[in-house]
Amino acid sequence: MISDDTDQFNPRDAKSPEAAKGKSAKRREARQMATQALYQWHMAGHALNEIEAQFRVDNDFSNVDGAYFRELLHGVATNKTEIDTALSPCLDLTIEELDPVELAVLRLSTFELLKRIDVPYRVVINEGIELAKVYGSTDGHKFVNGVLDKLAPRLREVEVKAHKR
Repeated sequence: MISDDTDQFNPRDAKSPEAAKGKSAKRREARQMATQALYQWHMAGHALNEIEAQFRVDNDFSNVDGAYFRELLHGVATNKTEIDTALSPCLDLTIEELDPVELAVLRLSTFELLKRIDVPYRVVINEGIELAKVYGSTDGHKFVNGVLDKLAPRLREVEVKAHKR
């Protein structure tokens, strides 16, 4: 289990379904926090380290995978050009025309598809949809689903083909 004060994983706990659910729940919380932080970064333009520090002060991180939050936040920022380049062919709009919340969700999901191949593409899509349901516009989740459904086969061709057999 991942303890609250460290991000160390104990392999013995990986065998229990409770540990897997706990890890998934903490990652889901990390994605939610990262989506909010990425939105703030996009809208306010503050330094990423300032936003991260403020989020850690203002929010309870006891149920958040803090290391994953940091990886998502900094990974999206560091790889923004690559992410936007991967996203663009799957969009009917330009990046600048996207709703800022949906843009944050799409960038986070694209980062996971590109850089976190340990996370199954179906999980990435589902988590993106759920984030858009919580934070996006009324039908934002449908838009996010459509974009990620186009994007996943481009970035994870072998995995998507293997799943469809």
